[in-house]
This record gives sequence, C-alpha cells and structure tokens, in this order.
Amino acid sequence: MPARRFPDPRSATPEGVVAVGGDLEPDTLLSAYRQGIFPWPVVGLPLLWFSPPARGVLDFADLHLPRSLRRARGQSSLRLTLDTAFADVIRGCASTPRPEQEGTWITPAIESAYVRLHRLGVAHSAEAWAGDRLVGGVYGVDVGGAFAAESMFYRHPNASKLALLHLVEHLSSRGLDWLDIQVLTPHLARLGAHEVARDAFLERLATMLERGLVLFPPPGTRAG
Repeated sequence: MPARRFPDPRSATPEGVVAVGGDLEPDTLLSAYRQGIFPWPVVGLPLLWFSPPARGVLDFADLHLPRSLRRARGQSSLRLTLDTAFADVIRGCASTPRPEQEGTWITPAIESAYVRLHRLGVAHSAEAWAGDRLVGGVYGVDVGGAFAAESMFYRHPNASKLALLHLVEHLSSRGLDWLDIQVLTPHLARLGAHEVARDAFLERLATMLERGLVLFPPPGTRAG
C-alpha cells in the first residue's frame, strides 16, 4: 500500500479494518488520520489500519468531572505541562498493563514513528509531574486542526486524568471543541465521552479540518 493512499473508510470490514500492510512514515500516518483511519498493530499480522463503525469522541461541552476528580484537581500539587517529555509519555503508555488487552499495541515501531511525528510538530503530549518525576500523561496527533488522542498512563492517582484535562483546556483555548478518542473506554465514558457512527464522525472530521485551526506552536517552541 503506497504512502498517502487508503481505501474509503466506509468500505471497512465489519470489524473496522480499512487496509492491511504499508508503513509508518509520517506522510502515511498523516494521510490516514486525515481520513479518519489509524494504525493498530496486532501480533502475528501485517500492520492493520482501522476506522471503527462506532467512534469514540469527547465533546468538551459534555465533559463531566466527578466530584472526587474535582476535589483531587483542586487539591493536587502535580505540575502539568505540554510537550515536555513526549518520548517518556509514549514509553509510559506502552509499559502500562491493561487488563482488557493482551500486551500493547504500542510496539517499538509505533513508538519510533510517533516520536518522529512529535519532532515534526505533529504528535503532542501532556504530562503530570510530582516534583521531577513523570507520573502520568497522554499523547495524540494533531490531524491539522483536529486532535486524535492515542493513549494515556498514570503512576499517581488521577495523574492521567489531570493531564487529559490540561490537554483539553489547551485545545479548547485554540478553538477546538471535541476530541477523537478512537475507541470508547469505561474510563473516558465516565468523563462524558460517547460513540458516534463512522459516517457522522467522518463528517465532523472533515468539517473540523476545513476550519484549519492551529492547535500548537511550531516545532521548537513550547506550548506551555
């Protein structure tokens, strides 16, 4: 599969597989994301590209903070940053055990590809720190005015949630009003995330890309 060429995601299999094989070069990844497609490696299979029939999204207007999280946020001494330790965040996500899945889809190849995207100013992270120790974070991809959150981890209670809220606040300040979370999880559902049908998601994505929002400063500068 040549870079930048994917089938129409509406032609995906019932499981959401759009294409098989290909590479993780920046142009390929960006082309995929702009069409609502993302890679999801499966052990023993060629690289798979997905656009699931039901897509997880988080509309910022629907963001719900449970009372315990609001209290933790107000009392937290964690320091929150953006784009300070991207490689460490994706490494933390890759090493976090997840009961609902075997192993991790963040393979060394995925890790290298997204670190490269970060260096190009396309992939971004939000971090939570306890002193000088990274204790949580989230990372994702700026699709050119839309944002796809990929994964998050924590080593301290609520650290990943607070990092996510920090990211949402930043994106909201730049004019974005929703976040692609790809696959809905119980954790994000409790924060107000929900699913939309693939066609509705693709329409939302196209509309957002037409706005041309600038979500992050150019490479070499800090977002905050």
